[in-house]
Amino acid sequence: MSWGPAGRDHRMPAPPRRLAVDRRSVLIGGLAMLGTEGPGLAAAAPAVVPRITRMSPPLDRIIAPDAVIETIATGIRWAEGPVWVEAGGYLLFSDPPANIVRQWRSGGPATPFLDPSGASGSDPTRVREPGANGLALDREGGLLIANSGGRSIDRVDLVTRRRTVLVDRYRGRRFNSPNDLHVARSGAIYFTDPPYGLVGGDASPDKEMAYNGVYRWTPGGGVDLLDDSLTRPNGIALSPDETRLYVSVSDEAAPRIMVYDLESRTPDLWLDLKPMHARGGAGLPDGMKVARDGTMVCSVPGGMMILTPEAEPLGLISTGAPIANCAFGEQGRVLYLTANDRVLRLPLRAGWQG
Repeated sequence: MSWGPAGRDHRMPAPPRRLAVDRRSVLIGGLAMLGTEGPGLAAAAPAVVPRITRMSPPLDRIIAPDAVIETIATGIRWAEGPVWVEAGGYLLFSDPPANIVRQWRSGGPATPFLDPSGASGSDPTRVREPGANGLALDREGGLLIANSGGRSIDRVDLVTRRRTVLVDRYRGRRFNSPNDLHVARSGAIYFTDPPYGLVGGDASPDKEMAYNGVYRWTPGGGVDLLDDSLTRPNGIALSPDETRLYVSVSDEAAPRIMVYDLESRTPDLWLDLKPMHARGGAGLPDGMKVARDGTMVCSVPGGMMILTPEAEPLGLISTGAPIANCAFGEQGRVLYLTANDRVLRLPLRAGWQG
């Protein structure tokens, strides 16, 4: 496990600390029973009408009791990486196995925006997910892409569609398959690099890294390895004050969300999701977003969970299938969710983020 500038390794001072069993564990166990399918059924069950399980009254300040979840796109191989482009009034979302980024505008269908979105002409016997995965916008409004198939972090000009590779290596070795990313106010990009894009995962002959890392790329400053100890780093986000970094771990044996104190460089277990996974919740921890007031919206076994900054569950959005990622849009008045083979739109209360 390391944390420091490129070319130097700094060992974390302490291993992750385990959270005691408390009210949040009890609530999460309850969510597993209320909002998921049973073991062995989730993957095969057809998508159902999305529902919201309310676990705490404060959820009502975010989602009205009569809010209706709308399906805005279907027929997707694996919906991922949503990002709302406020300047253009449209949503972009990725489909990594289909190698497409699609665009959706209110009142119309989803249409191809980048095709291919990642690597072109890749060998399907070696590359499992050739397309873009996580998406974000930089300070200038450019589209940033965790390019799973191209094994890089890219920038695309939304007007010209011109692509620039920002970084594709650490210490001369190619990344595995960048999965998700978060842009800091400084312009630094935090990203995860599991082996999901490679056929065979860790056993792939094309894998050049001995680990699956969490990184930070700084414009003009190179790339830093922040953590090399996580088996399956996936979703990633910063707290509103950018003092903490959250990383989801999509490990079936230990599904969880970690939090890192960026000043002290210490990791901690923010949310243990083994209870939900053990009860048959569809999917694993995946993408996440943090609202301006610190409210966390994160993918968990069973759907998309909404929690306080202290990890107290407020509610769960479920469909009976995995929900991989989410994005706030329309000036914070909407939550978009990429849910397996479809994209969902959930109205939020105006002004709830403060």
